[in-house]
Amino acid sequence: MQNREGKVMANRIPRVPVREQNPKVRATNFEEVCYGYNAEEAQLEATRCLSCKNPRCVSACPVNIQIPSFISKVVEGDFAGAASVIAQDSSLPAICGRVCPQETQCEGSCILGVKGEPVAIGKLERFVADWSRENGGVKTEVAEPNGHKVAVIGSGPAGLACASDLAKLGYDVTIFEALHRPGGVLVYGIPEFRLPKDEVVEAEINEVRALGVKIETDVIAGRTVTIDSLLDDEGFDAVFIGSGAGLPKFMNIPGENLNGVFSANEFLTRNNLMKAYRDDYMTPIHAGKKVVVVGGGNVAMDAARTALRLGAETTIVYRRTENELPARREEVHHAKEEGIQFAMLTNPVEILGDEKGWVRAVKCIRMELGEPDESGRRSPVAVPGSEFEIETETVIMSLGTSPNPLIAKTTGGLETNRRGCLVADENGATTRAGVFAGGDAVTGAATVILAMGAGRKAAAAIHEYVKGL
Repeated sequence: MQNREGKVMANRIPRVPVREQNPKVRATNFEEVCYGYNAEEAQLEATRCLSCKNPRCVSACPVNIQIPSFISKVVEGDFAGAASVIAQDSSLPAICGRVCPQETQCEGSCILGVKGEPVAIGKLERFVADWSRENGGVKTEVAEPNGHKVAVIGSGPAGLACASDLAKLGYDVTIFEALHRPGGVLVYGIPEFRLPKDEVVEAEINEVRALGVKIETDVIAGRTVTIDSLLDDEGFDAVFIGSGAGLPKFMNIPGENLNGVFSANEFLTRNNLMKAYRDDYMTPIHAGKKVVVVGGGNVAMDAARTALRLGAETTIVYRRTENELPARREEVHHAKEEGIQFAMLTNPVEILGDEKGWVRAVKCIRMELGEPDESGRRSPVAVPGSEFEIETETVIMSLGTSPNPLIAKTTGGLETNRRGCLVADENGATTRAGVFAGGDAVTGAATVILAMGAGRKAAAAIHEYVKGL
């Protein structure tokens, strides 16, 4: 615990900047943008932590990592100890350290951020996780087998977090993944330059496997297996559904069926999971010389920055102002640095094609902000007579996603809401006994760490449920 003098000193130390690739260089490759801290930088940044008696950062973390405790270990140079503290609550620290919106969660609650810059908690978590991976990892205690089996649908962050916690409690856990590689949105949705797949994602999934969790790929819940068959025929005591939200939304405007129109999901999946960005892979994807991305979230930034790296002049079209962009500030900043153009207060009304059925332009209309909508954001209103065209060869729709309805349609007793999301209580219990759910399958598209938090809550609820059988 720091004394008063130590707290004053912590306030005087400026936040340690993180090293990154030069924007002009990184815009031409798929290598990771951020280099992260080295040991010296991490220890210096860690000394800024005030070790608060009632740390608001912990309660703001969806998985409740004991943040002051791991940071104090970093100050001491005990990086293995820091990794052990994090491992008590998070099974994916290197991933979370890279992609979590810390600015609205742990760092957003840091007391130092009231009058200055908060502690770089995410960058410190990443440093500790990377150091641990490079130095043998953390040995996690696993309880003796308890004789109960649990099935997990989906190997994304919710499924992995749920499976990890259950395995530590002694459960025989099997994850069923629809794609040929585990990881869910971590492998198909987030670009390589933000989250390296082999070095980081695969390594952390292997840590989950090391707990005894089995992963079966190419298994489609609702087709290859059903929830009913897992419970009734295969001896599973409970099922957790963490299948995410992979069904893309479109605008339903004229021209969306033209060649050259993609959902962001398809565009990113082909580039990330199928490595379309590499010349030695036979999964090419059309981008062309000009790309328009419709949307303003993190996925829109990912799609735009991917298109840029494929050689396209890229423009993001968004119907509100930059102040309302839902994407992380860091992602917007990086996109601008790399040369992405932003057309704000702009909304597509039609996609125009050539005589061969390929996209040639997007017809847009200018917008202005009117009264706030249900979410509190000011509703955009079209400006009459302000139509104009943006020339482009490719249009990527990044308007959000919803859960695939297949599981709900093939499982008796599962209720969904009007958005197609599974109905579940705060602990993940659905309307079907023995079936739990969490993450995007319940909330709609959200963040990695929120999905992990839901997976952990469901694991605790499953444990209680099975104990009562």
